[in-house]
Amino acid sequence: MNESLNDNESSFPLPWIQANDVNESLELSAFFSVFTINPWDIMLCISGTIIACENAIVVAIIFYTPTLRTPMFVLIGSLATADLLAGFGLILNFFFQYVIQSETISLITVGFLVASFTASVSSLLAITVDRYLSLYNALTYSSEKTELWIHMMLVVTWGVSLCLGLLPVLGWNCLDDDSSCSIVKPLTKSNVTFLSTSFFLIFILMLHLYIKICKIVCRHAHQIALQQHFLTASHYVATKKGVSTLAIILGTFGASWLPFAIYCVVGDHDYPSVYTYATLLPATYNSMINPIIYAYRNQEIQRSMWVLFCGCYQSKVSFRSRSLSDV
Repeated sequence: MNESLNDNESSFPLPWIQANDVNESLELSAFFSVFTINPWDIMLCISGTIIACENAIVVAIIFYTPTLRTPMFVLIGSLATADLLAGFGLILNFFFQYVIQSETISLITVGFLVASFTASVSSLLAITVDRYLSLYNALTYSSEKTELWIHMMLVVTWGVSLCLGLLPVLGWNCLDDDSSCSIVKPLTKSNVTFLSTSFFLIFILMLHLYIKICKIVCRHAHQIALQQHFLTASHYVATKKGVSTLAIILGTFGASWLPFAIYCVVGDHDYPSVYTYATLLPATYNSMINPIIYAYRNQEIQRSMWVLFCGCYQSKVSFRSRSLSDV
């Protein structure tokens, strides 16, 4: 009888130990469920890291190369700086979202991203204007008046971008009224609608300028061919290459940003967040592609890269001024 009691007593703690194990496993499950990371946020963070690395190289090259001080390279440096800040903003947004959760920090991070991406899109517009002026006013393009105009564009670009980035921090947010939120919390619906409308205007203006650039390129190529008294194959090649480059530039820009801009207007805060991520992620790819289109294809920047990383340069690479196909 005593032996059976002892056996029963020894068996009593076992269910209690199992219950503890179950409770601990439930606590661990709850812990990990709270800190589950959204795969979309991981992809945005990876995108931000690639963007930051790519554009940091461009900024370093332009900063440490004294010969890259012409208006064209100043504008490319502005674009690379904006995209670099956007990349850092995506990384910081990921860090603060999962490590330091605060409404104030969220406002600052979102405002930082708004300012960076606005400066990036505005710098693209400034580059488009510069390319148009360099072809339309080819004889007076290098004058001091042109440099002053470029610097004024940069001041306006970064000034407006900074103001738009500060608006959420200064009170234009939906922290006190969830019904006024947009697809990008804590931005209000009116805020993202204003930003999207501004983007549409910039896109239309860029499209108009690139159509005019295309006409100038075709006309110049035709005039050169007529001066040679016959249309050579190089005439068609140069024209085709110039038009293809314009199509790639504008097509990449539109394909990256238009889905997100349209969804900002038609979407609502109670829509599934996957739609926001699915349109926002391609928009970040534009900042990833910009240095490839505007910087790494440039032969002077290629030479500076060889000097910066290898201490040498390829003598076979010829360096020339902007041609009809380099638009």
